[in-house]
Amino acid sequence: MTWQVLVHGPLARLDERVSRAVVDTVPRTLSELAADLGNMTVALPVLACATAYAVWRGRRLAALFAVLAMAAVPLLVIPLKEWTARPGPLEPWAHGYYPSGHTATAMVAYFGAAFLVSNRLLPVAAVLTAVTGTGLILRGFHWPLDVLASLALCLPLLRWPLLATRYGRRDRAGGARE
Repeated sequence: MTWQVLVHGPLARLDERVSRAVVDTVPRTLSELAADLGNMTVALPVLACATAYAVWRGRRLAALFAVLAMAAVPLLVIPLKEWTARPGPLEPWAHGYYPSGHTATAMVAYFGAAFLVSNRLLPVAAVLTAVTGTGLILRGFHWPLDVLASLALCLPLLRWPLLATRYGRRDRAGGARE
């Protein structure tokens, strides 16, 4: 995807055609509300509450890994934004839209929170992430490839809290793994 964006290849051109066809096909208030789920002021408190819960339940390693995964998001996203300098769908004079930081924030925060609280919340995390990405596209804040690139970029980060959750838990009775 990144290569296609950099060389403005056929996939990037298709991406732009799709975006032009779907932007503002729903009321802006709805698409903005959906896009706002990826704001740090919304997603980070969710992860912070889940982290506090995990620490309280004695799952410090899982909490640490979820926080580290979230801290890695800007370290991955910002250099790519600078390198690709992709203009926005509605702001061709502005640059730095690829990949989507809001999608990355939503994905890592919501999935990290789900891993820390209960795996039954994973579908909720998936819906929140999908709604965020869809809102960003429909509002014209990001191209579809921006959103897809963030999902691909951050998927490996979710292994950290998942592995810490799966292998780092100990029962209270004798230290055996669950």
